[in-house]
Amino acid sequence: MIAAENLKKKFGRKEVLKEMNFFIEKGETVGVVGPNGAGKSTLLRILATLMKSSGGSVQIDGLDVRKEQKRIRQKIGYVPQEIAVYHELTTRENLRFFAKLAKGSSEERWMQRCEEWRLAEHLDKKVKHLSGGNQRKLNILIAMLHDPDLLILDEPTVGIDISAKQEIVNDLRQLGREGKTILYSSHDAQELETLCTSFLILKEGELLFYGSKQKVRQFGSVAQSENFAETLGEIVG
Repeated sequence: MIAAENLKKKFGRKEVLKEMNFFIEKGETVGVVGPNGAGKSTLLRILATLMKSSGGSVQIDGLDVRKEQKRIRQKIGYVPQEIAVYHELTTRENLRFFAKLAKGSSEERWMQRCEEWRLAEHLDKKVKHLSGGNQRKLNILIAMLHDPDLLILDEPTVGIDISAKQEIVNDLRQLGREGKTILYSSHDAQELETLCTSFLILKEGELLFYGSKQKVRQFGSVAQSENFAETLGEIVG
């Protein structure tokens, strides 16, 4: 699904990503993990075709990220850290507005998602009156209007309460069961452990580790710890 070969990114003389190589299978839910400044958001923006790499190559479903951006964007949904919706419009108005921009969007499908994600009762409320959790849900649903195969989420639960986080993680797990490929960046180890099947672990622009959740526990000096958060914390240091 996603193949990166010697992928790198520089801003001036600073190397933000250093020759990364990985292959993500279709249907995986991958946690993108690392401390601030590790290069997580840069990597996700490159995969989402919002930023160009400085070298190497990336293919998504066999398509070159540099040469076939239009076709790739039909396959991906990108959710930024910021809530990118119109707060003075209602939930329904936002969905209808963005649906006009999303090729292949179906009102029947997004209404069904609203039911599944418990947003249907809030369709006629202005976004500014929604809870933080429901604003975050709307942000994700807008990225899914065209029913993408790949969903890229950059810290999508920042600033909301624990119960709202749990709801979103459970909804994303359902998408994984439907066969969606998900890249998920977060600093919340509990979210990552609950949701993700594999992990990309970055530090200072380098790919320290890529593999399954089980292999994460074998990596690092606290490999025998039963505390997954402690294991991740030790790896990213």
